[in-house]
Amino acid sequence: MINTKQIKEQAIALGFHKVGIAVVDEDLSAVKHLQTWLAMGYHADLEWMENPKRQNIKECFPEVRSVICVALNYYTPHQHSTDQEDAKISRYGWGRDYHKVLQKKLKALSQWLESQEEGIQNRFYVDTGPIQDKVWAQQAGIGWIAKNGNVISREYGSWVFLGEVLTNLVLSPDVPHTEHCGTCRRCLDACPTGAIVQPFVVDANRCIAYHTIENRAEQLPEAIASKLSGWVAGCDICQDVCPWNQRFSTETDVKDFQPYPDNVAPKLSELAELSFSEWDQRFRGSALRRIKPEMWRRNARANLD
Repeated sequence: MINTKQIKEQAIALGFHKVGIAVVDEDLSAVKHLQTWLAMGYHADLEWMENPKRQNIKECFPEVRSVICVALNYYTPHQHSTDQEDAKISRYGWGRDYHKVLQKKLKALSQWLESQEEGIQNRFYVDTGPIQDKVWAQQAGIGWIAKNGNVISREYGSWVFLGEVLTNLVLSPDVPHTEHCGTCRRCLDACPTGAIVQPFVVDANRCIAYHTIENRAEQLPEAIASKLSGWVAGCDICQDVCPWNQRFSTETDVKDFQPYPDNVAPKLSELAELSFSEWDQRFRGSALRRIKPEMWRRNARANLD
């Protein structure tokens, strides 16, 4: 009979850097925190955050008994340019689309699980379903949800992608991770727009990452546009200043996460004139494809104004 140790060994063999197990307990819910966050309107127009399934994992997969959580380190030592003519792109988007990388590994893990015994049922997600992935990652001992809303692991800081396999197997759970931000407030103090309104609460309406990636409006709000400081796709400020990241960042062994040549320091002037064909060629196989050509131009021009 398949056991937790075997599952973890297989996950590591498939290339995941961390794996943990959480039991699905009726009492587990960061639901109140989510409900309060939604009630405050901190999700801006991210309507999918309101999906009621996000508040009950069994609505996603009624048979679920355990959640296998995995993490993949994506850090590379390249640094953002300080040249005012250069644009800044968040590290998560420098290389190949993380959805593609994790989905391939999660599919392999899921298929391996199903081959072990009859009756095993699974469903996997990579930031693609109404799952509170950070909550489950903390519950599975992967890391803790930090004051900036990211999951921090002791081994890799917050430079990790998360994924989950929901399974009907009853597995031995890991101990939930404790929180280790202490009295530090570097992320709160460093955020140029005050998006971290209080520890552990991020207001998307004020977040540079939200506006550069998700906001489809023709113009960015002046309060955001005036403080971009080169950012055109996401924002890493709250992660760059984090002591855990400064001390424990480790270069990934996943070649797919090495930066594409044009992603570390592209020219703002080039992005300001980005055509559809250039966008289509430049961002194939990239998570940055979510940012449409007109948004790239808008974001770049806001930095140039």
